[in-house]
Amino acid sequence: MAIRKILFFVMVCAVVAGAAIAPAQAQKPGEPPMPKPLKTMADEGAQIRYIGSELGLNGWLAIHKGQEQYFYATPAGDAMILGLLFETETGRLVTMDQIRKVQEESGGVLDMFSQPAREEKPAATAVQDLTIKSPAEKMFEDIEATNQVAFGDEKAPVIYAFMDPQCPHCHSFMQDLRGNYLSNGVVQLRMIPVGFNKDTLAQAAFLLGAPDAADRFLRHLDGDKMALPVSHDINQQGVERNMSVMQGWKLNVTPLIVYRSAKGEVKIIQGRPKDLSEMIRDLPAKQ
Repeated sequence: MAIRKILFFVMVCAVVAGAAIAPAQAQKPGEPPMPKPLKTMADEGAQIRYIGSELGLNGWLAIHKGQEQYFYATPAGDAMILGLLFETETGRLVTMDQIRKVQEESGGVLDMFSQPAREEKPAATAVQDLTIKSPAEKMFEDIEATNQVAFGDEKAPVIYAFMDPQCPHCHSFMQDLRGNYLSNGVVQLRMIPVGFNKDTLAQAAFLLGAPDAADRFLRHLDGDKMALPVSHDINQQGVERNMSVMQGWKLNVTPLIVYRSAKGEVKIIQGRPKDLSEMIRDLPAKQ
């Protein structure tokens, strides 16, 4: 493989080996054999999904106890790497492209156990698929695919916000939303936890793994110091994926708010909105 195709990963590389274990999930036609460590995880209850081959490596997504992990294996299956896959020459986040492709093939839903056959599309639709998307649309797709914590009525119009658990401006923004908009079903917030230091990364990772994440964050806002502990033992890949999206689009402010307006435009607000009511009026109607 040429030097310009050298790969690097966010997490630690490790050669793995283990005893043969009966497959916990059926191998689909055309897929490579699942590496033994992933079979072990599947037997322990993890959901495993093959996400394709890129740059000579086979990739799998594993979700276990709410934690999202990515694994890549050599074609022979004699070594595995844990982490997000980048291409060094372009900076392209290969892992996210693979996840997006799987979601598209599954009708927008990441089905962990089955991969439906792709339907043949009429010629007119195929031409539409060749349309070049604007940078704003590409960014919006990346943001939709991040790891999130949901607040509010799921039928209400959506706003996305990158938020650091200890960012005071994020706290103020959340309190603004909380009083008149979230509780009344006017809007729903998809919080994208990120962290800009070791402790806030750990808190963001804890949020993504907590089954009661929304409630815990609100308690954190109310001053409950036990609601959002700092634990550096928690898997941080989900937060790292969020950070990679933010940094990949050169977004470096929290809160960083993104939404689609009633006119279909992708809009970005950096920092706490000066006039939140104006932003709310710009959203689509509730479904």
